[in-house]
Amino acid sequence: MPANFPDYVDVDYEDGDGEDPVDYPHINDKIEKAIEVTRKGLEEYENPVVMWTGGKDSTLTLYFVKEVADRFDLEVPPVVFIDHYQHFDELFDFVERWADEWDLDVIYARNEDVGEYVEANDLEPGDDIPVEELSEHNQHHVREILEYEEDTFPFLLDTYVGNHLLKTVALNDTIEEYDVDGILSGIRWDEQESRADETFFSPRHDPDIYPPHDRVQTILQFAEPDVWEAYWNFVVPDTVEEYPDDGYVPESTDDIPGDLTKEDLPVSPKYFAGFRSLGSEVSTDKSAEEPAWLQDMANTTERAGRAQDKEDLMERLRDLGYM
Repeated sequence: MPANFPDYVDVDYEDGDGEDPVDYPHINDKIEKAIEVTRKGLEEYENPVVMWTGGKDSTLTLYFVKEVADRFDLEVPPVVFIDHYQHFDELFDFVERWADEWDLDVIYARNEDVGEYVEANDLEPGDDIPVEELSEHNQHHVREILEYEEDTFPFLLDTYVGNHLLKTVALNDTIEEYDVDGILSGIRWDEQESRADETFFSPRHDPDIYPPHDRVQTILQFAEPDVWEAYWNFVVPDTVEEYPDDGYVPESTDDIPGDLTKEDLPVSPKYFAGFRSLGSEVSTDKSAEEPAWLQDMANTTERAGRAQDKEDLMERLRDLGYM
């Protein structure tokens, strides 16, 4: 990490303070702001990365990065994919497929200490891991940072210890290894209460918690329906030549235009299957039978299918460096 960070970065950390999606009433307003923030992020940081989960929000963020980089002759940064060892297989296939299509440099962030123990002992999600079997680095996080006192913890993503070790520690170690100074991420104001007060440029400068860096949050202003509107009007038509450019919205996998299949579209197949949020394979269920973009987004909760949906937990994880 450059010794003078963040002095060389000139961004407005209050941009977006007190705002919410209604302050950007039209999809064009939201896109214009996304382009502005994305360009600033690509120009201001020396070693930026894009956080990419393969989900709709991070793929929309990546779309803006690619479009802005092409328009303003900028570089597309590496993308970071956090492998927490409990992903849907289809999500891995999706990421690998489109990383190759878009010629992306993918950095896989993993807590290999935990992963190696799981593999060596043939553990399944929910099995216990002894804290004393972890590396000194991970034990420090469990005992000193999380102040966890039990002898074991379950190998589950959607728990306090599991999420911190498998996601946050993996991410922070990657930030340090690659001297990352800015992370372009796809969180949204309307997604969770713990993210409602975020700003477009969010500082993470406390070296006692994480390697100092900024979060560049390009789609805060998009609500869930806006994400899908952007997908079917811009992301998919701009990515797939054979797809109509009139905002056609498929009602099922059998309703995709022409000879295209769902594998030809930059849309995770889990969304076609009724999932609205993609967590871990063992703790995420579909929200309904119809595709995500056809569900009742106004009267249902986006993350209802996920086991980890507790705002106090998310707030604590955010304070420790999670997205």
